[in-house]
Amino acid sequence: MVAPSQYILPNDLPVALLDCSEAFLLLSAEEKLYTHYLSRASFYGGLIVLFQTSPESPAIYILLNRLFRSQEPGELKDVAVGQGLNEDEYQAFLVYATGFFANMGNYKSFGDTKFVPNVPREKLEKLVRASNAFAKDPEGMDSLWRMVSDRMYSLEPSERQLGLGDQGISTYFSGNCTLEDAELAQRFLDSKSISAYNTRLFKTVDESGKNLYEVRLASVNREEMAAPPSDMSKILGSFEYEGHQMRVTRGDYSPLLRRVSENLENAKAYASNDNQRQMLHEYGQSFREGLIKAHKEGSKYWVQDKGPIVESYIGFIESYRDPFGSRGEFEGFVAVVNKSVSARFAQLVSVAEKLVSSLPWPACYEKDAFLRPDFTSLDVVTFSGSGIPAGINIPNYDDIRQTVGFKNVSLGNVLSVGSATEREKLTFLREEDKDLFIKFRSPSFEVQVGLHELLGHGSGKLFVQDEKGAFNFDKETVINPETGELVKSWYKTGETWDSKFSTIASSYEECRAECVGLYLCINEEVLQIFGHEAQEAQDVMYVNWLNMVRAGLMGLEYYTPETGRWRQAHMQARFVILHVLLEAGQNFVTISQKMGADGRPDAQVTLDREKILSVGHPAIQRFLLRLQVYKSTAEVERAREMYDGYSAVTDADPYRFLTLRDIVILRKEERKSFVQINTRLTGDSVDILQYESSPSGLILSVLQRFPDDEEELEREMLELSQFWVQQGSR
Repeated sequence: MVAPSQYILPNDLPVALLDCSEAFLLLSAEEKLYTHYLSRASFYGGLIVLFQTSPESPAIYILLNRLFRSQEPGELKDVAVGQGLNEDEYQAFLVYATGFFANMGNYKSFGDTKFVPNVPREKLEKLVRASNAFAKDPEGMDSLWRMVSDRMYSLEPSERQLGLGDQGISTYFSGNCTLEDAELAQRFLDSKSISAYNTRLFKTVDESGKNLYEVRLASVNREEMAAPPSDMSKILGSFEYEGHQMRVTRGDYSPLLRRVSENLENAKAYASNDNQRQMLHEYGQSFREGLIKAHKEGSKYWVQDKGPIVESYIGFIESYRDPFGSRGEFEGFVAVVNKSVSARFAQLVSVAEKLVSSLPWPACYEKDAFLRPDFTSLDVVTFSGSGIPAGINIPNYDDIRQTVGFKNVSLGNVLSVGSATEREKLTFLREEDKDLFIKFRSPSFEVQVGLHELLGHGSGKLFVQDEKGAFNFDKETVINPETGELVKSWYKTGETWDSKFSTIASSYEECRAECVGLYLCINEEVLQIFGHEAQEAQDVMYVNWLNMVRAGLMGLEYYTPETGRWRQAHMQARFVILHVLLEAGQNFVTISQKMGADGRPDAQVTLDREKILSVGHPAIQRFLLRLQVYKSTAEVERAREMYDGYSAVTDADPYRFLTLRDIVILRKEERKSFVQINTRLTGDSVDILQYESSPSGLILSVLQRFPDDEEELEREMLELSQFWVQQGSR
């Protein structure tokens, strides 16, 4: 049976090289060594993502590695043809392996949808059994195939997407966990002031039918107890909570984090200043002991490391793929500063306070002082995780962002290749918009990313009451603009943005940041900073707004009607913005259905550029105020009611979003997969290995990441995988 198109990758999957060779060659010898060891740490840590994606992902990774390590793609093709695979089927297998390695698992990083091989299962099995890898180790390869083949091809409803309980697959929780279990665990963690970022939750049931919960921390150290004065002594152990037995352990991903820590220690010898050395020390401490507190300390040093030539960050960072929105996926990146583009971002930082003051909420809803961050354009050398973004605003720890600061980075070589589009593949736009869109999409996206990261994620205040009862705002005078009354709610001790807003936190915050970008991109000074004036500035602004509403329409691909869930935070956010602008009326934004030139259903989105200032901007102003007020005051119920309302996808007139979703899926274009370089240490010098922009090139780049310990690494990964299976994955 052929899998539905949304669960397979096309044979013409776009693949692009992240070229950083020029930037890397300009580094000093010590900077190259620093980059090398940080890259090693990031790639080793990136393997954790396999365990955070699906039960079968680690073993699929090992199966693919062994196949291609024994025979490179060209040689393996001859074996495939000999076993009856045709050209398209072998290409489909290469594309599957490419997608798997690029996403670090068999679920898309952008959309959380499963993808399966577009090759008949019996043919792929013949290829596996005829390979050199099988000839060398028939027992091991047979075991791997039996371990993964069913799950690799399965499209059971609960396995088609990531989710919690019967909504999908999640390895952040054992398969028997429900939303109620996740909520209980979060309350327990909040009561103990334990961050969920580096945890997983496993539930077992004893003979009497009582639930037992294990919160497992990621760490090298596997000891289940710690002696005072260690911070872990108050965290580890068994606790009674709301009538349930809660046990906090550590040692998750231990062998992988050991390699991460070792390479961070090696990098420390080539750090350029004390901030970097202290940062790496604290990161290592965090990974060894399981302490998020140490990672937060390292993040403070990172924020204070202003203007480094080599920039990096590593840890359990983004919570997009946790169905509950609290646990962080492992991520590590290393990049080199692009000085000319960074100069533009520095100019934006210099006027940031003025721009923040123009945002539509009262001054008391803004931080007491805007903490000027670093904002740099970087060329990525290494990015490990499930996907590579165009921009980042970190750290995600609210208390650090509010008091110490944050950093913004724009990933220049990702932006330049990621936004390139061929005219004939450009969907849902009028013909008269297409050339302008292609010309200004990349420049407008650079403006949007800059505003989104710096002034979107970087703005706004959370109203907090600390453990001593003190408030960071004047609750006797601060008015809620939505009610006209004094503020009645705030964040209490132990509560954070992620823990309080949980399942909507990520998308809601991305929506707020996207709205800030739209709101401020009409500013002439902003456009001048990015080199756009007169008519060009107007075109950049128009394309930015047009790109947003088109993205909102395309976001329907990431909605699952069967579960009523959105699978991607950014695309849900863009759909919400589209909905807000459609609601603004006056034909500012319109969506129409039509028949395409190919005889298949099509759609078209239009935006009246003459009404951006008179209709669009006021609509975003009103919506953005509500977003910020609910966030500042921790008004979860009102925020959820509003956000869920705008996120609703029905087939009711006038928009018929479900019908539009079918059209979007029919005409969807696959996202690019990125080929990354490898660094190699030869004596005291570091060289780079580059690869072609093709599925074979991407596969080879992954194969050559771990030349020194690949067999030991695979053995330890299989042990970790078995450990997960024993803990109750379904």
